[in-house]
Amino acid sequence: MENATYASLTRQSGLMSELRSIANNIANASTTGYRAEGVIFSEHVTRLGRNHASLSMPLAQGRDTSFEQGGLSRTGGTFDLAIEGEGFFLVQTPEGERLSRNGHFTPNENGDLVTADGYPVLDAGGAPVFVPQGVTGVAIASDGTISADGQPIGQIGLYLPEDPNGLVREDGVRFRADAGVGPAPLAHLVQGFLEQSNVNPILEVSRMIEVQRAYELGQSFLDLEDQRIRNMIRDIHR
Repeated sequence: MENATYASLTRQSGLMSELRSIANNIANASTTGYRAEGVIFSEHVTRLGRNHASLSMPLAQGRDTSFEQGGLSRTGGTFDLAIEGEGFFLVQTPEGERLSRNGHFTPNENGDLVTADGYPVLDAGGAPVFVPQGVTGVAIASDGTISADGQPIGQIGLYLPEDPNGLVREDGVRFRADAGVGPAPLAHLVQGFLEQSNVNPILEVSRMIEVQRAYELGQSFLDLEDQRIRNMIRDIHR
């Protein structure tokens, strides 16, 4: 296989990865707390020897997550919470602690505040947030302090990853922070709201059209190259 074909194939593979990323963003445009994801392209250049031009190939092995603030949608739910500023909720999953911006919570039958998947939400000390059953007049302050009838009963934790570049996306709304987490002093909560996805659907559709055209152009080149090689082989065997 010639160098031009190798380079085109790596480009096509990267464009396909970007198309999958765009499609996933569009599919999650209405998912609460979803963070848009993109593909990072890099260039690998190698020398082919004296008197030969270098070979350049694009690689699309990196991922970039946008943590731009999403819009806030009013729900009026007592335990619907949106974060303004940099910060995450910390939830306990079977695989360990995970960060999330999805603030759609509810107390379960044991009084633990949990996510829609049933995972406990952790407080400022890393323990599950407990809301006694039957309490009334629940208010949640901007620092996460939960009060019932004017008396504080707990505090929802707000966290930041120690290494922001080391966050690993596990699904649309949860991230793993292998380097650990710390407090998020500048973030604050808004009760009765949920943060929408930060995906811009119009921008994503425009990107999809652009990437599709680039992919079709690359495929046309590969088809022509395939036909050229077939013709050469046919001529040799005549």
